[in-house]
Amino acid sequence: MPFNLLKKYPELLEILHLGNKERKASLYRVYRRDIEDNEAFKFREKRVYPIKSDGEIDMQREFMHLTTTDDKEAEGAATKKRVFEPDRSRRLHWIRHHIEERTSHVLEIFSCEERDMKHRKNIYRTYVYDTAEKYVIVLEPQRSPYGYYLLTAYYLNMPGSEKKMKKMLKKKLEEVL
Repeated sequence: MPFNLLKKYPELLEILHLGNKERKASLYRVYRRDIEDNEAFKFREKRVYPIKSDGEIDMQREFMHLTTTDDKEAEGAATKKRVFEPDRSRRLHWIRHHIEERTSHVLEIFSCEERDMKHRKNIYRTYVYDTAEKYVIVLEPQRSPYGYYLLTAYYLNMPGSEKKMKKMLKKKLEEVL
């Protein structure tokens, strides 16, 4: 479990053999080191903050978004359940590596305008896309020019996900927001 703190990109965290409690504890140690307790967690000199829940920074919700995914079998349910996602979780320590742009030769960094169907408005998102490892980090520029919200990060393991990223690249803005 503590050995996961020694893992570096592109190694994967060793968590699949652990029970739920041990796995979550191991992942949370990595999350705390790289994101929660990291005062220097910045993307291009702008502070990266976790998403807010009811106006408050919610570290537990952020951690959940980075290690779980919506339960596909709960479609249509009143509340969607989130389930452990091994591919996201094994790459949790990659977030800091990519935010700090340590492997810039394989990164596509771009912003684009998207439609938020839930709130029925256009929004801007910034993507850090590792084309070699098929990994994406999604940031939302804050209204103030001083930071970003870290929305999620995931491995492109679903059918059509790479094609979707390439389509988004075609509609990227001239500059990164």
